[in-house]
Amino acid sequence: MAPRIGVVVFPGTNCEHDVVAAAERAGGTGVLLWHGDSSLAPVDAVVLPGGFAHGDYLRPGALARFSPVMDAVRDFARGGGPVVGICNGFQVLTEAGLLPGALQKNGRLRFLCEPARVVVTSTSSVLTAGATAGDELVIPINHFSGNYTCDAETLRALQEEERIVLRYVDNPNGSVDAIAGITNEEGNVVGLMPHPERASAAMLGSTDGLVLLRSLVAAAMTRTAAA
Repeated sequence: MAPRIGVVVFPGTNCEHDVVAAAERAGGTGVLLWHGDSSLAPVDAVVLPGGFAHGDYLRPGALARFSPVMDAVRDFARGGGPVVGICNGFQVLTEAGLLPGALQKNGRLRFLCEPARVVVTSTSSVLTAGATAGDELVIPINHFSGNYTCDAETLRALQEEERIVLRYVDNPNGSVDAIAGITNEEGNVVGLMPHPERASAAMLGSTDGLVLLRSLVAAAMTRTAAA
């Protein structure tokens, strides 16, 4: 049976159906989850998709972190469940304390919507375990606040513990150390600004995102088998 990939819908989310379709191309079954629910439906992985949760009022992800579903997402993550935040979802994960650092406005204050070249720098996560370190992928970005920042101690920990999973080749938004994606200490919570679901079919211009999504599906399948 295909693992169930839960995709959380917040008011203002706009990539949920794209993620469901891409997860199914990668071998999973997509399930939409509502932000106002205090528990998760039976799922094997959770994705917080891109968009503008709660209109990005205050700052991106600042209100979404208080949605009832986030307590369930925290519990799921603490239990080892695979959790991925894409773009706005990455911002939500940092606001919720599930990942360190923060996402600030892009350098030169420009909204970016373009293909980005990223390099897989660590395979120690549920999103990159099926990739090879050094792989270069072309995956679109679509954000105004994707400039990752953190203090020096956090950056050192991310570097030394191989928790930077993706780096930009050309660093379009000014992120510290060209960071495009990071993971938590356990490797089961990942945030990234590029949109792998938008690089999951030839008609979209790239299938490079499938290597990441298939890794997530494989991690979800492993969790299902263990249960």
